Amino acid sequence: MKLITEEVSKVKFITEGKGSQKKMFIEGIFLQGDICNRNGRMYPMETLSREVKRYNENFVKKGRALGELGHPDGPTVNLDRVSHKIVSLTQEGTNFRGKAQLLETPMGKIAKSLIGEGVCLGVSSRGVGSLKMTNEGHKVVGEDFMLATAADIVADPSAPDAFVQGIMEGKEWVWDGGILRERLAESTKRRINTLVDQKILEEYKLGLFQDFLSNL
Repeated sequence: MKLITEEVSKVKFITEGKGSQKKMFIEGIFLQGDICNRNGRMYPMETLSREVKRYNENFVKKGRALGELGHPDGPTVNLDRVSHKIVSLTQEGTNFRGKAQLLETPMGKIAKSLIGEGVCLGVSSRGVGSLKMTNEGHKVVGEDFMLATAADIVADPSAPDAFVQGIMEGKEWVWDGGILRERLAESTKRRINTLVDQKILEEYKLGLFQDFLSNL
């Protein structure tokens, strides 16, 4: 499975309450289905709806739907970089509108400061899944798609009716004993070991390893 991120820029930053009850939120379209985005990818609504339902049940309703400030390299949410909590994710046609509260964590305070200084930020969903190329030249996200977070806060997004799109496909991830592991490193290591067993030229092994490093 590949690490998949989708970025959206047209989100609003709103403030609710006053004094000690004052809270800041991100609100806007977090996910879009049945549309080919600027990155040439499309999420079937059936797949997206099913996964959003699971995400709402297991994360949003239980107060566990967290997001980070910045783009991590993997599907895991890093608690030391959490900046906000997603409080709602609802369907509007083929879009999913989300709302997230900025927290009083170190990263949450940085996000608030950036917004206060007029920095343009967007949000980016993150998940893992397979991609299939179509005859039309775009990629369709597979039925195995799993949403890791509906929104990270980013500074460089892009999408059709929003600022949440862009898939990082350089690394592949697989389930191994309940843990998502990076397949690229493991598969390349196996290939190098095979070359050693077959006594293939050292130059070829070095070239393969350099190709691995260039994909990190």
